[in-house]
Amino acid sequence: MSYRQLAALLASCVLAPALIAGCATPSTDQVASNSATPSLASYFDTTGRTDTYAGGVRMIPITTPKGTFNVWTKRVGNNPTIKLLLLHGGPGVTHEYFEAADAYLPAAGVEYYYYDQLGSYNSDQPKDSSLWNTERFVEEVEQVRIALGLDSTNFYVLGHSWGGILATEYALKYGRNLKGLIISNMMASIPAYNRYADSVLMPAMNQQVLAEVKAIEAKKDYANPRYMELLIPNHYEQHILRKPAAQWPEPMNRAFKHMNPDIYIPMQGPSELGASGKLVNWDRTADLKNITVPTLVIAGTYDTMDPKHMEWMSTQFPKGRYLLCPNAGHMAMYDDGPTYFGGLITFMNDVAGGTFTK
Repeated sequence: MSYRQLAALLASCVLAPALIAGCATPSTDQVASNSATPSLASYFDTTGRTDTYAGGVRMIPITTPKGTFNVWTKRVGNNPTIKLLLLHGGPGVTHEYFEAADAYLPAAGVEYYYYDQLGSYNSDQPKDSSLWNTERFVEEVEQVRIALGLDSTNFYVLGHSWGGILATEYALKYGRNLKGLIISNMMASIPAYNRYADSVLMPAMNQQVLAEVKAIEAKKDYANPRYMELLIPNHYEQHILRKPAAQWPEPMNRAFKHMNPDIYIPMQGPSELGASGKLVNWDRTADLKNITVPTLVIAGTYDTMDPKHMEWMSTQFPKGRYLLCPNAGHMAMYDDGPTYFGGLITFMNDVAGGTFTK
């Protein structure tokens, strides 16, 4: 599997010592000017919390058509008005690459929740493939929300990549429970994404490299080490995280290492240059108008997802806003952390404070 090979190759690299090279956290003055940030004592107040002994970690039981399983969550901070649930990508990757948030969100007083979806590393990993469908994941998110006590007065959900699909579907069904929605680095249509890959991303690649990659894919020889040897410098370093792989942050590498291919391949497909699998026909472009909560769409200039499409998405939501990270690929939280988290924090503060505008 390609991500497994990627993890193995990255493990042999000398990693950069800093989590986000070249990025600084917002200053105290910046945070203070943007929000009524909780005091330090208030932010870390654990009064009445049942997760204190476990450092914020809770295993939440999830009811599914195939029985009850447990999913892993971890709370950071305390803020009664802004509670952010992070939906990781993949599907089947982990919360770990979101750990970039630790450099930004506490200083802004945001209460946030890491969460490994069912089948991901810290959660139960049942082998029944019928569980891997979007509709069931939506019901899982709703059960997590209820267990964590989040509601329409304080509940923000951020979905990145596949998590953006999940967040979109959740908002369409359970939008009444949301305060705000963030769709990060995800288009509203897999067919449109595949067209973008065919018409923009692949023509921009070295065509000899692309031909060799396509030949490997035609043989379904995805376990061939040459596949990732070609894709890392020619695709991943250009459009996923825009640094040499030897400098990729440890949480990113850890998330890839822990990826579950039993979920990723059936839903996303084995190719790294487009999507197939169960998600191949997913398209919600006509339904964005039905998501009425304030919504932020985040894109990267060099993303695998079309930034123009994501800008268009922001105009389709009745209360949409667009944030472009000019130096970023798909992992914009690393490539352009100050822009990414600064825009996210501003959005949530605007919604919480009743000052949100497009």
